[in-house]
Amino acid sequence: MAAPLIEIRVSRAPGERRVALLRDGRLEGFRLERPARPDGVGDVVRGRVVAVMPALSGAFVELPGGDTGFLPANETEGRRLPPEGTRLALRILRAAQGGKGARVSARVPDLPGEGVLARGPDQALRWAAQFPEARVLADSPAELARLRPLLGARAALAPPFDDALEAEIEALHGPEVVLDGGGRLIISPLPALTAVDVDSGGADPAAVNARAIPEFARQMRLRDLAGPILLDVAGLTARQRAGLEPALRAALGADPLVQYLGLGPLGLFEMRRTRIHPPLHEVLADRALAHGLALLRQAAREAAAAPARRMALHAPAPVLAALRALPGALEEYAEAARHALTLREAATAEVTDA
Repeated sequence: MAAPLIEIRVSRAPGERRVALLRDGRLEGFRLERPARPDGVGDVVRGRVVAVMPALSGAFVELPGGDTGFLPANETEGRRLPPEGTRLALRILRAAQGGKGARVSARVPDLPGEGVLARGPDQALRWAAQFPEARVLADSPAELARLRPLLGARAALAPPFDDALEAEIEALHGPEVVLDGGGRLIISPLPALTAVDVDSGGADPAAVNARAIPEFARQMRLRDLAGPILLDVAGLTARQRAGLEPALRAALGADPLVQYLGLGPLGLFEMRRTRIHPPLHEVLADRALAHGLALLRQAAREAAAAPARRMALHAPAPVLAALRALPGALEEYAEAARHALTLREAATAEVTDA
């Protein structure tokens, strides 16, 4: 059997980078990055111990910018927590979440300087290291120039995402996943957990569940869902539900971040997925910014297709404010289009000629 064809596709637009992992043409991974606001995972920073907490087997540390992180004792040499006031190099292991600071490690060589000492790799480089046989295709000369010195001939210029891939990525922004052959998944992220319901839509529950389980596991990866996750399949008695466990375990087996916990007393499949990066729904939580960047992406495409055109973006005030507040986004557009984007406050959003 031939080895699968793995591609890493990188699409750059003003203010954002979208990275897709494809296996034989099928979307298997996705990450939306805002380069001006990185999640920090993999960064090495200078931190200061502000509170040693023996009861928590760790210490709180102050990170650059005044953020707080947590240093577990098992991420220090000899499990010995440094005293309060100690300044040391720290690697960020897990992004901050819901009021909880980033998780960090002191198991890192000390580097000179203050603030951010070294940036961690972005998602394209992480996947390139994980899949050394994969080609990395970027739709931006600037992205290619960034990647080529690190990846050599593996990195190449390619057209933007095609319509099918764009549609599948757009679907990740919503809570529903339509299943081929009938039925759907309804994904409901909550502060304490994520609930996923299988809706048969009147189709045979057994057939819908058989299709839903592998797609559920795939959607967890694509959306970076994390924390406690509950899956409620369609119909079936408790005994019939237990019969689905082998299929669910097999679907989850390829994901090293998932710990399957079993079938609970309410008939829900329970699991926990380790958080490293913010889930997609958290990245998109600022709706004004997400909408603004989508419009900016549209304006950049239209300007690239007709370089003589000067573009204007009409949008409600919160959308325009979010774009202005994101460092470099409007400047990146102006550099590529060779003209500044005109921003006009309006009740509805659209991109037009200036």
